[in-house]
Amino acid sequence: FHHIPDEFSGFFMSFAYLTVKDRIPQILTKVIDTLHRHKSEFFEKHGEEGVEAEKKAISLLSKLRNELQTDKPIIPLVEKFVDTDIWNQYLEYQQSLINESDGKSRWFYSPWLFVECYMYRRIHEAIIQSPPINYFDVFKESKEQNFYESQESIIALCTHLQKLIKAIEDLDENQLKDEFFKLLQISLWGNKCDLSLSAGEGSSQKTDVVNSLEDLKPFILVNDVEHLWSLLRNCKKTREKASVISVYIVLDNSGFELVTDLILANFLLSSKLATEVHFYGKMIPWFVSDTTVHDFNWLIEQVKHANHKWMSKCGADWEDYIKMGKWVYHDHIFWTLPHEYCAMPQVAPDLYAELQKAHLILFKGDLNYRKLTGDRKWEFSVPFHQALNGFHPAPLCAIRTLKAEVQVGLQPGQGEQLMASEPSWWTTGKYGIFQYNGPL
Repeated sequence: FHHIPDEFSGFFMSFAYLTVKDRIPQILTKVIDTLHRHKSEFFEKHGEEGVEAEKKAISLLSKLRNELQTDKPIIPLVEKFVDTDIWNQYLEYQQSLINESDGKSRWFYSPWLFVECYMYRRIHEAIIQSPPINYFDVFKESKEQNFYESQESIIALCTHLQKLIKAIEDLDENQLKDEFFKLLQISLWGNKCDLSLSAGEGSSQKTDVVNSLEDLKPFILVNDVEHLWSLLRNCKKTREKASVISVYIVLDNSGFELVTDLILANFLLSSKLATEVHFYGKMIPWFVSDTTVHDFNWLIEQVKHANHKWMSKCGADWEDYIKMGKWVYHDHIFWTLPHEYCAMPQVAPDLYAELQKAHLILFKGDLNYRKLTGDRKWEFSVPFHQALNGFHPAPLCAIRTLKAEVQVGLQPGQGEQLMASEPSWWTTGKYGIFQYNGPL
């Protein structure tokens, strides 16, 4: 069931191979450069000790880059952290699948998803092995830059939302549904802003997304938004006065994409399609631009203090939602483990039990999709529920723009047709999906 990538043809020219060979070393080089540039800040904060820590982190990361580029065996984690044992068990498990002569997992001959996760986990290890700078987020600057460079789009979205909220009482059912679909699409296309894909180069949002939605519609390959609408509308109709409707959003990138998710979450409360929204982010910096609790709080603070009345109104409202408990942020170490999601009931039963309380879970982005489907080389027309391999805590929907070579649930012939006309259709972020699994 698990594939070892060199077993399928074309691996060496595949997107996965190029990622491991080119993109990952570029990301490591950027991380090393970021630490260099903060040398004086570390000195100011911690004196000589800070400079020594920076040197140590850089030497650990240079060693990591060398291991990767020379295709060395993948080694266990050494620094004690909450997930170290689980990771090392998983490394042993990967090892057991290998039929190499020396029985070692190597960088170029191990499943892509595993290698990528392992690399980010090793970056974290290098930082936590280097106190007193062991708090430092090597990706923080690029995440903040993405937010600042997307200001115009963010202002446009916040303005759109505030006008919508003013008029919300007067909207009929169909208008409400249209607005819901619009904000879902904005959250989908917000997912294009992925810094790990551009090896940390800028990928901010500079266009007015609201006005380009019609043009983008043909690029949605699976569009199950009707199911989301009927599910939430039925919850809204049938709920007794006291009961809750919970929507959970498993976040992807911070910066512009996070703004689109918060705008959607705001609309869910304002339209009473949900009474509470739970957000799940990463416990450690991950895949360059993924959201941590620091990014989440920082962004809301920035929006609140923006020099634009509708933007700062959004920020103030969002802060209130958090204070009132209508918005709740969670993190859990499972999201940065290498396991696919069907392993969650065994590996993180507490998290699985939490997710079971949701009326609907939205999984944002590519990494979530790869873990939902086990990142296997599925036929395009395999049903989504089959690829989930038994993972079904609650009704769920994957919202992603395609940036990796995995996609299921397409119409017969749809994937093959795209392949013939556009061989890289599934890795450029040009196409998107809303893929639902739950009661119809």
